[in-house]
Amino acid sequence: MSEISKMIGHKSLFNDFIYLDQIQKFPNKILLNGPKGIGKKLFVSHFLNYFYLKDNKKLYNLKDYEYSLSNNISNLISSNSHPNVLWIYKKKDKKIIDLDQIREMIQFTNQTSFNNNRRFIIIENVNLLGTNSANALLKSIEEPNNKIYYILINNSEFKILETLKSRCLEFKLNLPNSEVMDIVNYHFDNDIYKDINLDFINNYNSPSFLISLINFLESNDLSIKDNSIEDLLSYIIKNKLYTSNDFIKEHLNLFIELFFYKNINISKKITFKIKKYFYLKLSFVKKYNLDFESFFLEFNDKLLSE
Repeated sequence: MSEISKMIGHKSLFNDFIYLDQIQKFPNKILLNGPKGIGKKLFVSHFLNYFYLKDNKKLYNLKDYEYSLSNNISNLISSNSHPNVLWIYKKKDKKIIDLDQIREMIQFTNQTSFNNNRRFIIIENVNLLGTNSANALLKSIEEPNNKIYYILINNSEFKILETLKSRCLEFKLNLPNSEVMDIVNYHFDNDIYKDINLDFINNYNSPSFLISLINFLESNDLSIKDNSIEDLLSYIIKNKLYTSNDFIKEHLNLFIELFFYKNINISKKITFKIKKYFYLKLSFVKKYNLDFESFFLEFNDKLLSE
């Protein structure tokens, strides 16, 4: 299974993309919008592989929406080395997609196309474009080369510039619960979805999040089924994982959101006023890089401890 990339879900939109390509009406400026972790990047990777492998029907399997990771074209695309594909994303040592990256993109648009084929520019997390880089991108896409196609990827919880959004044809991606279940079970090659605690199933259905959650619980010898959101938060606070574990740090807001989603109006001591208080305090702590420990000690004392 590791030698194959399989796409579960988004098949209707994928088929629409194929049809638009076949009738030569594929938009040259696309915005893919959807919740984090539902497979937007995977969708684009599959379309690029379909596009550059379509002359060899054996290499992209349209029946099962999968391709081999070992073929040369796929390796070039995944390593951002394909001469007709440029993938732009925030660098690890940067907070934004900076102007130099957009300048490199402009140089790419001015180069000769390999095999006279169409070229694709993919920009991940377009909300992270700096002011100067966003303006430079806007200028570039207003007068695109007829062989250049832009695919912008955005997590729908973030807003992007209206001037940028208005220049693109927007497609919204979502997944029904049945496909989330299929993705999680396929990843683990096991019917594991049914064992996930309902605190997480009912409230948040990103397959990427659920896969990471299962990996975290299993690596810490915690039960997938029996650990509630309260249990998880208690474990996080006890072991101070809010400062040491990347998965926990990335999803702190989500864990607290899940807690309040479950408990608001159930417990008399948990009210919307308390929720607002802790949301504002967490935002303040993160914004000014203050002491997380005091925040979570208070959270534990007021909301988790009996």
